[in-house]
Amino acid sequence: EVELVESGGGLVQAGGSLRLSCSVAGFTLHDYAIGWVRQAPGKEREGVACISGRDSRTYYPDSVNGRFTISLDKRENTVYLEMASLKPEDTAVYYCAAVQTEFLIILPFRYEYWGQGTQVTVSS
Repeated sequence: EVELVESGGGLVQAGGSLRLSCSVAGFTLHDYAIGWVRQAPGKEREGVACISGRDSRTYYPDSVNGRFTISLDKRENTVYLEMASLKPEDTAVYYCAAVQTEFLIILPFRYEYWGQGTQVTVSS
């Protein structure tokens, strides 16, 4: 059974940093694209990072490029999202998501498996 469990969310001041973790089970990271998707109240889901389990290629949209870093630890079956220079507009529920593919994922609807989400709140 595929399972993704996020942790590490919380409250941080603008300009601060947070690291989110996604512990995965039930599949091999090598065969999957794993990403982080956020959803703010009243807004659509937005993919903020994706990493290929095969070769660690990454994708970031312009809204977070240079501030967010995704990485994975295959031995720990964990995917991380390092977030720096956080802004109030980064406030959202952050989900870890995965799909079996060699390609990077840009659109959230392409993910097949989802975690339960973790809240990130950035105060001004």
